[in-house]
Amino acid sequence: MNFFRNKNQLITASLFILGLIGLCFVVLPEVSFQVINKSSIWVISIFGKFYLVLGLFICIYLLVIAFSTFGKKRLGSGKPEYKTLSWLAMMYSTGMGAGIILRAVQEPIFMMQQPGVEVLRPKEIHGLEMTFYHWGFTAWAFYGLFALFIAYLLFIKNKNIQLSHLIPKLSNPIVTQLIDLLVILTTVFGVVSAVALGIRQVEGGINFVSDSNFGIILSVVLCVFIFSLALFSSIKGLSKGIRHLSNINIFLTLLLLAYVMFNTDVSLIFTYLIRATSNLVQDFIPLSLAMGDFNFSEAFLSDWTYYYWAFWLAWAPFTGIFIARISKGRSIRQLILGVLIVPSLGSFLWFTSFGTSAIELINSEAVSNTAFTDVFTATFVLLKHFPLGFYAVILAIFLLIGFLITSVDSAIYVLSMFSDLTKIKPSSHHKWIWGILLFLITLGFLMIGKFSDASDVLEAVQKLLIVSSLALALLSILFIIGFTLSLFRNHKFK
Repeated sequence: MNFFRNKNQLITASLFILGLIGLCFVVLPEVSFQVINKSSIWVISIFGKFYLVLGLFICIYLLVIAFSTFGKKRLGSGKPEYKTLSWLAMMYSTGMGAGIILRAVQEPIFMMQQPGVEVLRPKEIHGLEMTFYHWGFTAWAFYGLFALFIAYLLFIKNKNIQLSHLIPKLSNPIVTQLIDLLVILTTVFGVVSAVALGIRQVEGGINFVSDSNFGIILSVVLCVFIFSLALFSSIKGLSKGIRHLSNINIFLTLLLLAYVMFNTDVSLIFTYLIRATSNLVQDFIPLSLAMGDFNFSEAFLSDWTYYYWAFWLAWAPFTGIFIARISKGRSIRQLILGVLIVPSLGSFLWFTSFGTSAIELINSEAVSNTAFTDVFTATFVLLKHFPLGFYAVILAIFLLIGFLITSVDSAIYVLSMFSDLTKIKPSSHHKWIWGILLFLITLGFLMIGKFSDASDVLEAVQKLLIVSSLALALLSILFIIGFTLSLFRNHKFK
């Protein structure tokens, strides 16, 4: 059994996860939901504004680092391991993935119809601006921060990926292991929550196309299928598995995007895109602090911004580690600007295209105002109204499955790096363990569907992530301080 390194942490995380599955999702699902609900209310009442300030601070901090003399520092020796297009494809496929299909239509329309504040500009622009805000610079700033941390540890400090290394003079092994365990558990919650929602959307798409309701059986079959392919891809490694799948995903994404744009007023898409993006830049600070014209209610922030910031935080270690792993040979400036700008602009074009198409259908009265309220079917409803819509829905389902596979295989790869700390390329034994654990907890999450409807599952995900990411949000401040001090200590100023 010498292939199991860092086994204490692996065993602890495994037992905790299995215990959580058994207690929360099988034995006491309804009680667990109530506990999660009350805990999230407490977290929001005390730390809600902290989430907002943290997101804005991280954006500013990364830009300062990128344009300072530190930005020239190269992450490892040699040329970048992956070409820019593959680098961006893997980054985007892992960082956003299935979520851009889940929310492509429903969120812009919701923000247009229920803005949460008095809107002083056209409602269509406001709906897109709010969607950009939730899926843009701040989301990728969370990813970029942890990618920077991990890349610095791996390629400059020549350490492993334990984030506890960033905290100066931390030598207590119990505290160190606790920090690393919290990072692992937050990552697990973030991944399985997103995958569970993605599987529910795939199920919704299949039911929508077939006009049937296959129920939990279809969810289980999809879960087995996705995790089997993801585990196979992860074992094949970055170059043979994840990179090829990511490139396929990006090709299918561009194909679906082109299809939607072809069936929409392209000039209107770019008009909305430019106006919403410029408004976002102009409003970014008051938006980020929920002040002035954007003084949203606590209920709105809990359902949307707090949830999103908690979600991006939960995904930040896993996505950050993966981005760091594929960024060897690039400079700190390239990493930060590449992560912040390119994926954000790609998301803006995506949401504008789908959102504008939905707005046109509503304004032309081709559909009702409530046609896109269901988050699990809204995108499919839109596609079905276009020529060859049936095939577009099938393409969207395949793309959704592809995104879920890349998210899971990346998560397996990254979590295996945590438990196989002596290697940058973890062994297949660790991948098998994490693949099985992630499968079990995702299946457990899907079992909630036996006791509640889909909207309750989404609500449970939102509240669970707000609670589970709090520790990581607080720790990120310590990580930033430690990282900054290390930069100054080790940098030679000219």
